[in-house]
Amino acid sequence: MLLIPLAPVLAVQAWRTARRTPRLAPASGDEHGFAPGTDPGAGPAYRVVVIGESTAVGVGASRHAQALPGFLAEALRERLRRSVSWSVNGENGATAHRVATGLVPNGAPGTDMSGKDASGNGTSGNGTPPGGAPPGGASGGPGADLVVVTVGINDLIRGRPLRRWTDDVSRLIAALQGRYAHATLVVAGMPPVHRFPAIPQPLRLVLGARARLMDRIMRDAARSRGAVHAPMDEAMARDRRLFASDGFHPSPAGYRAWAEDLARAATPVPATTTPATTSPATTSPATTSPATTTPATTTSPAPDPAPGSAESAPPADIVPPRTVN
Repeated sequence: MLLIPLAPVLAVQAWRTARRTPRLAPASGDEHGFAPGTDPGAGPAYRVVVIGESTAVGVGASRHAQALPGFLAEALRERLRRSVSWSVNGENGATAHRVATGLVPNGAPGTDMSGKDASGNGTSGNGTPPGGAPPGGASGGPGADLVVVTVGINDLIRGRPLRRWTDDVSRLIAALQGRYAHATLVVAGMPPVHRFPAIPQPLRLVLGARARLMDRIMRDAARSRGAVHAPMDEAMARDRRLFASDGFHPSPAGYRAWAEDLARAATPVPATTTPATTSPATTSPATTSPATTTPATTTSPAPDPAPGSAESAPPADIVPPRTVN
């Protein structure tokens, strides 16, 4: 195996990276929010649930409203032209197996991520929409219209075998679809680890190649079950401003850019379409002014005109990578 000679180097780099990279806290603030729409007659609020690991809980941002859930709600509000309510449930360092077995709620479909019923008993804070209904149950029904799940980076860091990763992802998707049967499920793709500034080479190259394999597995699992796989734009990783101070998690600007991509994946057809204009001005007949046919000054006729010519910090739980399967 080509990785065997590199194993000592990779182990040292992983150890040094874990020691030198700052550990950032998850975002604070309300875990529910509401983005009011501009049209009161647009219908009930569109309900969004974000669930997963450190990026779900906003590591790299100070508040959830300035992290993935809040920016996703804003992007969806612009696309759908309606109010959006959101809730988040995550755990820093969570793996796909942990999310599937410990974070996906077991309550009835009418409950929100905190297990509250549609009346929202016990919910308070500035995430409450007008009228007092909590975001998780703003429009009643099965609890969510869109579920976004973010997993994978901790499985990568811990060297989860690919066969187990495949099983974990399939079970996670099944658990979420069982809990939110009427919601669109978006599985966020693996980040472009091969461009993370916090990870040195050759560790970055090795982890990046592994991440791409894991992403393909995630994509196939999502498509086989009718979920949406939303790959992360690699161009985002080229802009250092989109990373938090740890060089691993997104900054607020990074969360905003990512949220806009996820909103496009979740709602590929824009909510509003501008009809084609049929103004007579666009089809006015060509002018026939004599000025356009002034005779040439020479005796020979004027030639025809020529035709026109014409691309986290690794979490503190980072361990030396195991042998890649």
